[in-house]
Amino acid sequence: MDNFDHILNWKLKQGSHTFPGQDGGTCINEAALVAGFPYRPVRSVQDMPDCFSRPICALAMQLNDEATDEERQHLLPFVTRLACADTPEVERKRELYISSRLRYHLPFRARLDILEGALAVGRQADLLEPEEVRTRMTVVQQNAATPTSVADHPMFAKIKSWFGSAKNTEPVS
Repeated sequence: MDNFDHILNWKLKQGSHTFPGQDGGTCINEAALVAGFPYRPVRSVQDMPDCFSRPICALAMQLNDEATDEERQHLLPFVTRLACADTPEVERKRELYISSRLRYHLPFRARLDILEGALAVGRQADLLEPEEVRTRMTVVQQNAATPTSVADHPMFAKIKSWFGSAKNTEPVS
């Protein structure tokens, strides 16, 4: 975990984001892009560069989006490990590894162990120097504007409150 001190203040959030905020404010796959590529929102694993493993990114995205805010932060050490695409045969092995172990209602920790196991299959991601990752993530955070996503926008909260509370409904004429 010591090698990840530079990203511990990065906050992983659910869903896709137009641009990271001051605290990070991205999903795990978007954070992986920031660590080594120009930023772009990630709405599906197909939005990831070719060097990223599709089965691993799909599992990471699922974990990211289904986790609680606290659980999601346990994905941070995996940010620099997703760029590990391999041969089609190895990618199929990863897919089989994941699908044979992933069960409905598994606790987050068990699904995190499946991610770890899938990452052990085939080629490992090229490790970036911690200073390089720190520099890249810091630059993105310094250039960040808020809000980072539609869900973070104050207007979204207002609209959501209109639909979420029967007490605040307006009479229809």
